[in-house]
Amino acid sequence: MTQYSAFSVELADNIAHVQINRPEKINAMNAAFWSEIVEIFQWIDDTDEVRVVVLSGNGKHFSSGIDLMMLAGVANELGKDVGRNARLLRRKILNLQASFNAVDNCRKPVLAAIQGYCLGGAIDLISACDMRYAAEDAQFSIKEIDIGMTADVGTLQRLPRIIGDGMLRELAYTGRTFGAEEARSMGLVNRVYGDKDTLLEGVFGIARDIAAKSPIAVTGTKEMISYMRDHRIDDGLEYVATWNAAMLQSTDLRVAMAAHMSKQKPEFLD
Repeated sequence: MTQYSAFSVELADNIAHVQINRPEKINAMNAAFWSEIVEIFQWIDDTDEVRVVVLSGNGKHFSSGIDLMMLAGVANELGKDVGRNARLLRRKILNLQASFNAVDNCRKPVLAAIQGYCLGGAIDLISACDMRYAAEDAQFSIKEIDIGMTADVGTLQRLPRIIGDGMLRELAYTGRTFGAEEARSMGLVNRVYGDKDTLLEGVFGIARDIAAKSPIAVTGTKEMISYMRDHRIDDGLEYVATWNAAMLQSTDLRVAMAAHMSKQKPEFLD
């Protein structure tokens, strides 16, 4: 397994555990974080043995968001020409967006396990995941408004589809902190657990359930759900018909049906 400076990555039982690993810096997202996450999720996409991903943060907190030292470094690169500054900033913003697009576009389900702080850029990150789960001590905030900027790495684009337009506007305009139970009530997280240990136990249990299913069927299901964010129902029906015209020929269908009839647990190829 490749060693990373901002992450630790483990693979066991078809589940990749991707852990932000800068606990001494509250898992702040430094320059290495943004490049390594693209590499990690490319590996996940390319590795058939990986069927599900659990994304978590080492230590007391999930992540405090983008490393402010990194932002200061970008500011130091700016010169006197407005046009060239804009070109530089736009390129850097698009590169940051690509890091979380890699999570969103991953063919495998990504489950976020959140404890402690989940602030600013961390909201962008969990918005790109399939599902989110929290410990009772989790604290969320769309913090960018408090440092005088517009969130620009996915929160404002993805969260309306998760928690609704009005609630997003309130949280984005005020930057207020909210807890795990409020996050669950608005649909940001699926479930709340008592502490970090029970959170990880619960999330890995869900991950194991998914990993036991046909990887062909799981990938197809994620693809269809993601496709429907930007298409009409009739487009989606046409797409799934074309998709399943090929995928229903997989041996997984026969394996699943035989296991169901014999009341056995199915075993699917990667």
